[in-house]
Amino acid sequence: MSLTSYVSSPTSTRLPSVIRSLPVLLLLGDILGLFICVAIALWLRLGEPLNKFDPFVWGFVLLVLVELYLVDAYHPDRQIGGLRTPARILIGSIGITIFTSALIYLFGAWGNDTVAGRGILLPSLAIFTIWAMISRLLAVKWMRSLSLQSRWLMLGAGESGIKFAQHLLELNPLGKLVVLAQTDQDTADLAQMNLNCVGYTSELSAWIWQSWSAVIVANQIEFSETQLQQLMQIRLRGIPVYRLPDFYESLWYKLPSSLLQDKWLAFSAGFHLMPGYLSMKLKRFADLVITGVLLILVFPLMLLAALAIKLDSPGPVFYSQLRSGLYGKPFKVYKFRSMYRDAEKRGAQWASQRDPRITRVGYWLRVMRIDELPQIWNVLCGEMSLIGPRPERPEFDVKLKEAIPYYEVRYLVKPGITGWAQVMYPYGASIEDAYEKLAYDLYYIKNYSFWLDIAIAFKTIRVVLLGKGR
Repeated sequence: MSLTSYVSSPTSTRLPSVIRSLPVLLLLGDILGLFICVAIALWLRLGEPLNKFDPFVWGFVLLVLVELYLVDAYHPDRQIGGLRTPARILIGSIGITIFTSALIYLFGAWGNDTVAGRGILLPSLAIFTIWAMISRLLAVKWMRSLSLQSRWLMLGAGESGIKFAQHLLELNPLGKLVVLAQTDQDTADLAQMNLNCVGYTSELSAWIWQSWSAVIVANQIEFSETQLQQLMQIRLRGIPVYRLPDFYESLWYKLPSSLLQDKWLAFSAGFHLMPGYLSMKLKRFADLVITGVLLILVFPLMLLAALAIKLDSPGPVFYSQLRSGLYGKPFKVYKFRSMYRDAEKRGAQWASQRDPRITRVGYWLRVMRIDELPQIWNVLCGEMSLIGPRPERPEFDVKLKEAIPYYEVRYLVKPGITGWAQVMYPYGASIEDAYEKLAYDLYYIKNYSFWLDIAIAFKTIRVVLLGKGR
């Protein structure tokens, strides 16, 4: 991996802002496209104009938007199960077609709404499917073209900087990275990793007027007054300047604990889920209300799960396990049994994705996250929240505290049935995976908001429906 192409371009590439704004742009385009497609179908079929206040139109639009979210169509650069976004949109549209056909049959039986009748919604969906697929292909092409133009300036290196450079180039292989080392040791370390640098931070003045997607300060550099003024000039040109923790937080929605320092944490904004904040009390109130409704809705499913477990393998339906809760206080967590009886007779072990201790029914309970439903009782008792860091076993906590800095911060909030780490990070069971999950947990604790909880709830639904349970 070489870091090349230092020629200045006329305008800086705003790739970070594009990454953040693209889902919103696609959503707005979809809303516009859906109304246009319904209007086209009405005009072709009946020669009538669209009534934008028709509740069936709004219901149809909302239904399709939910479908697009569930198939992760607002991140067109991703693959899920080997399927690119256009293929996922097509599969989702087939599902919506089946569901909408059933609704049309019902509406045709006891309603006379023009849009709800046969011959309007399904053609609209067909036209919109083409619209959505083309818009994603164009979005991916646009992102690739911006990636080709993206140029990043990294100041300093060190172990953290090198890891960041490798991660950045893996995620954005078409971009260019320019590194100004701080010491000769930085230069040697970069060369060992096939990451070449072009000079030293003392030469910053020669690079500030070039075009950059962003400037990243990789380690704790003592800048001179002149260099600080040069960085300010970069900022005033509209180019963001990040320290490594801020870049991870802003662009990748996580906070690797190895990059953090007491000073950074002390002066950082956020952390509004701590005791004494109103948000903590409101979160508890929401947990009680939502959990009560959820218990009524899922109770029949829990009965079916219990019957399936009993028929599949000998042993109890439920099992309890000691976990670490708020402030590290141990409590018993309750789950549906997904493993064979005596699965841990050799002691506590990390669970793996294809763990032979898991029963046939248990595998599907885990994929669909049904095994977690008895934890509703833990939420009602106040030991857990619906959303928060997953509680870990005390046996593993001892090792993780020693290996991972700031690990105990995750226990400043109540653990949750689902959380930011569970919806953002794939299945894993090792110290390395625990480190990555903690990065997402720290982001959640620092950036907690009601809207972040809503996002996690929707992402959890998508994880379950796509069979990505962790």
